[in-house]
Amino acid sequence: MSEQDKTQKNDNYGADNIQALEGLEAVRKRPGMYIGSTDTKGLHHLVWEVIDNSIDEHLAGYCTHIETIIHKDNSITVTDNGRGIPTGMHEKLQKSALEVVMTVLHAGGKFDKNTYKVSGGLHGVGVSCVNALSDYVRVEVQREGKKFEQEYSKGIPLGPVKEIGVSDKTGTRVTFRPDAEIFESLEYTYATLASRIRELAYLNKGLYLTLTDEREVLENGEFKKNDFHSEGGLKEFVQYLDETRTPLITDPIYVVGKEENVEVEVAMTYNTGYQENIFSFVNNINTREGGTHVAGFRRAIARLFKQYGDDNNLFSKLKITIQGEDFKEGLTAIVSVKVQEPQFKGQTKGELGNSEVTGIVSRCVGDVLKDYLEENPMQARKIIDKIILAATARHAARKAREMVQRKNILTGSGLPGKLSDCSSKDPYESEIFLVEGDSAGGTAKQGRDRNFQAILPLRGKILNVEKAMEYKIYENEEIKNMFTALGVSIEEKDGDKILNIEKLRYHKIVIMCDADIDGSHISTLIMTFFFRYMKPLVEQGFVYIAAPPLYQVRKGKKFCILLE
Repeated sequence: MSEQDKTQKNDNYGADNIQALEGLEAVRKRPGMYIGSTDTKGLHHLVWEVIDNSIDEHLAGYCTHIETIIHKDNSITVTDNGRGIPTGMHEKLQKSALEVVMTVLHAGGKFDKNTYKVSGGLHGVGVSCVNALSDYVRVEVQREGKKFEQEYSKGIPLGPVKEIGVSDKTGTRVTFRPDAEIFESLEYTYATLASRIRELAYLNKGLYLTLTDEREVLENGEFKKNDFHSEGGLKEFVQYLDETRTPLITDPIYVVGKEENVEVEVAMTYNTGYQENIFSFVNNINTREGGTHVAGFRRAIARLFKQYGDDNNLFSKLKITIQGEDFKEGLTAIVSVKVQEPQFKGQTKGELGNSEVTGIVSRCVGDVLKDYLEENPMQARKIIDKIILAATARHAARKAREMVQRKNILTGSGLPGKLSDCSSKDPYESEIFLVEGDSAGGTAKQGRDRNFQAILPLRGKILNVEKAMEYKIYENEEIKNMFTALGVSIEEKDGDKILNIEKLRYHKIVIMCDADIDGSHISTLIMTFFFRYMKPLVEQGFVYIAAPPLYQVRKGKKFCILLE
């Protein structure tokens, strides 16, 4: 391009090219900024935003019942018996407060500490985002003895707030239908909604929640429906999470405390397994990436268990040093905090950033845990024995891991003998199929393109990593073959194990098993292994599951294969 052409192109860039998106236009233009994505995860996020507003009414002491309905057209209705969104005239904007809440970003009661002491929605964009990303919304409010209504389409009011009747109740009813122009799919998953609502019942003991699916009619003619209610709260929650595992201690350890307007509630237990399961929440929002509250919890259990073991001379025979990760094995815990002004990373609230919460959680958990260990010496000894076993297994796992990775270096390529590799050396275009057994491996080799498709047969069912010590995993022949074939390695950094995928040899890893019970079991075992020990491969979209053919229809020399 000549300098003259460049000058002409740049001359076109002026004040008219600068766009200022008004109102909810920004949400419709960049929905991912507000709800994370426009796939099914973002679709369900709309429901969470509406329910979270009702939960905030419960936390403020006004709401006892929340009902969620999935209608036949996949529209959603959420009803609560809280105070109801105010409908009076907003002095500054000269429109109904209901319309302000529904159509103006960063508007709501969450900015006023007198209205909501703690709140899940703190940016004031939740329900207005739902409005912007729905092709139809209807809000019905009951308060002050009256019933009000307003309707919207794609964030734009279809008329003013109308008074439609009288009522002796209070509450808000929001019905919305997601916009097909925005979302990739409009179908809600009942199990996903039920799982989150069940969480909310445990996190808010005493609150009644219901979920109804009008798309499914049962044999008795009624719609599919579940009621969720918990009086035990987090203690019941942790027992529910561990119901398929063998408990190590009789009852969960329960912590409740408050410091500097931060409320802390923790329930924890140990089981005989080897995996850690920690779920964390801030103002009922699931913080999947953890944050400062989880860091405080980890600090407390590491400090208290280490101190108890040292004071009682329980680590004296151990020749290796106890580390933070040794307290994780078999631990299941729920860490829930209520914070007046939480600082989240991003609108989707995946990680808490308030630094002061670390010390508060650590002190609250430490005080209760210290008393528990002193008052329950038999339970304490079981946990310490588990920690010692974890430390011993960690040391053995490191040696086993080093042996696997050192063998690769010493033996050149170190590739498994059963691997039928592809000729391409470009990971981006290369695929590897993990197939069930040698016979399936032979069949797969006949149908592959050897230029970019590799085949690795796996003999039988691999080890169930969910129930095995870590060092046993690295000694398993099939798992060793997967590590070496893929070219990945596990490294330790600041006490954490990190998967190094810089030398990953394939960017498409396909699990291909038979279409029977054994095949499903093997697929599950392989997926469990990837999820626990090669999670970055799953998160970055490198792992696939093949759909095996079920039938072959043949006529003469012609045939076709049917998947279902």
